[in-house]
Amino acid sequence: MAASATITLSPAPRPRRSSSGDQIDPQERLRHERALFERYRAFRDPGDRELLVRRFLPLAHHLAARFLRTREPFDDLFQVACLGLVKAIDRFDVERNTAFSSYAVPTILGELKRYFRDKTWPVSVPRDLKDLAVKVDRTADELTTIRGHPPSMRTLAQALGIGEDDLLEAMKANTAYEPLSLDVRRHRDEDDLDTVGDSLGRADHGYRRVEQHAVLEGLLRFLTRRQREVVRLRFDEDLTQQEIGDRVGLSQMQVSRILQQAMDRLGEIAGTVPRALVSDG
Repeated sequence: MAASATITLSPAPRPRRSSSGDQIDPQERLRHERALFERYRAFRDPGDRELLVRRFLPLAHHLAARFLRTREPFDDLFQVACLGLVKAIDRFDVERNTAFSSYAVPTILGELKRYFRDKTWPVSVPRDLKDLAVKVDRTADELTTIRGHPPSMRTLAQALGIGEDDLLEAMKANTAYEPLSLDVRRHRDEDDLDTVGDSLGRADHGYRRVEQHAVLEGLLRFLTRRQREVVRLRFDEDLTQQEIGDRVGLSQMQVSRILQQAMDRLGEIAGTVPRALVSDG
């Protein structure tokens, strides 16, 4: 049986300090990082990966800080940036002779942009509209900085190379990024206490009864006088069969029979009348 081979990981060379003794020589730092990347690429040791992550954490922190003006908590942004950093470390090819930061920056920023595009919108918005909304915000900020005042709709649309209708749609999409509270007042007038929630429509359960009443109104002329009275009390005044009986001097059983006869008669004329019309529900 062949003896198993043992692989010993040699430590990466430690960077030497400059002649002044207080700073690490930049060239030595680059050589140290390259040696560490080469060793990690060869053996994929988690310890080396952790060393690389710790080394470049300030870069992830700096890139996450670019988005501090957004509504997202910085801790969440930093976690996303760290995820992008780990991906960059795992994918970096040291043989290309490029600085790791040149590869890591677009990778981390791409992770942050995907996070904003896919995870932070509370409502579903088309991807192309999300991307345009982000461009609108960024371009508006740039033009405001250059001109000293917010750009007009026409100026902003021209800078983006889009029509004003598309610009307006993107600006409306931006309002979907952070939903407005239903408790926010609709007007600035202190005496007006109406909120956004007050303006929302509500289901009106009376429509069903209105429709039933309209149907019955045209068919009642085919019933007897007593049947019409019982049906009116049942559906206009919403009385139970017992209450109708007390009102007209009949038993609950007699009221039920009259209602049934009335519904059967209406069914013959109109085709079908739901049995729910007869119940006390």
